[in-house]
Amino acid sequence: MKKQMLFKAFAMLCLLSLLAACAPAATQVPAAIVAPAATVAPAATEAPAAEPVKISLLGSPNQNDAVMIQALTDAYTALHPNVTFDIEVAAGGGAEADNLVKTRLATGEMNDIFYYNSGALLQALHPSDTLVDISKEAFMANVVESFTPAVSQNGGVFGVPVGFGGGGGILYNKKVYEQLGLNVPKTWAEFEANNEKIKAAGIAPVLQTFGDTWTAQLFMLGDMYNVAQASPSFADDYTNNKAKYATTAAALAGFQHLQEGFEKGWYQQDFATTKFDQGLELLANAKVAHYAMGTFAMPAIAANYPDKVNDIGYFGMPGTDAAKNGSTIWMPLAFYSPKTSKNTAAVMDFFAFVASTAGTDAITAKVLPSGPYLIKGAKLPDTVPAFVKDLSGYIESGNGYPALEFLSPIKGPNLEQICVAVGSGQMSAEEGAKAYDEDVKKQAQQLGLPGWDQ
Repeated sequence: MKKQMLFKAFAMLCLLSLLAACAPAATQVPAAIVAPAATVAPAATEAPAAEPVKISLLGSPNQNDAVMIQALTDAYTALHPNVTFDIEVAAGGGAEADNLVKTRLATGEMNDIFYYNSGALLQALHPSDTLVDISKEAFMANVVESFTPAVSQNGGVFGVPVGFGGGGGILYNKKVYEQLGLNVPKTWAEFEANNEKIKAAGIAPVLQTFGDTWTAQLFMLGDMYNVAQASPSFADDYTNNKAKYATTAAALAGFQHLQEGFEKGWYQQDFATTKFDQGLELLANAKVAHYAMGTFAMPAIAANYPDKVNDIGYFGMPGTDAAKNGSTIWMPLAFYSPKTSKNTAAVMDFFAFVASTAGTDAITAKVLPSGPYLIKGAKLPDTVPAFVKDLSGYIESGNGYPALEFLSPIKGPNLEQICVAVGSGQMSAEEGAKAYDEDVKKQAQQLGLPGWDQ
């Protein structure tokens, strides 16, 4: 299948340390101009100082993302002291952040740079109309080609990747597994059995952090690898209004996992109010066993619980067939710039730095890599934690598949609230799937996609 071939190409590029040569990072303006030799001239004079530039940047409340953004801006301003960044931390996340970005773009008040999702959520911003097209910028030659479809529309490219590719599945505490003599499950039935043994030992089998609603989506979104194994054409059929979550058994399973966890008492007692950061503490300290989450959560554990980072492993969402066990893969978020920016030239120079090995080195110096970079020539540290090796195993074996949001422009904005409702017993899996199908329909019609008129 074409998409699988593209993904394998992405995997090879990532895991061979992205060996292609990288263009040099932006250089400083010379401090002085020296007269040519053999010319009688006055002593060299200092070049005029570069004009001060202040770039506004809409960042992220997520700790991992904030540290990466700060690392990049600090490293860039060290090379360009005339440039300063005014970093604004967006309040909230998920739907709240989406609404903020859409509002600012619509009113022409967007920051010079903003940090946002690649994939389906980007399509809802109508980037061809609102964002600067960077497809012709020289630095795009440094970006791994498999990333560009996730930030493209109508032949234009709009985002430069920040950070790492990652996996979406199950983070698990290896100490709990060792204590109870458990093996990593390759099927959902094995996962169920492990959860019952963990529960019997007095440990919460599955962490939920519904206090931050965006975290509720991973049981569903992380199951895309298994959906593709059962229904290879699902992504295309879904985009063309020929497949639904409520009527496709493999796609419905993600919602059913949420319902099952609630009904079987797998979640910790205060799952409805636990926040993401609180949940990471529980996982790191072996107070819960599993967390349906992306590997992008791991740098926060490394920063706050450095002695526990190798206690956490990763496995893909278990499916129905052990022989087809694999993992769903996520592309990183990206930096974008609106057409309304008055500092486009300076922003493009910063983007060139972000798309260089100097940029990835700046991140690595401050943040634990949670997967491969999408910049050619970028290298991971020689020693990486257990969860990175676990993720790499899926990619090396070819048992990975992109999350749906990188294959289709459609992602309903209310998914996180629907997942919370299903995972807290307010709605059945079937009701949740139907509600999401309606949510998706509204967005597809807003995007003007063919086949969604009715």
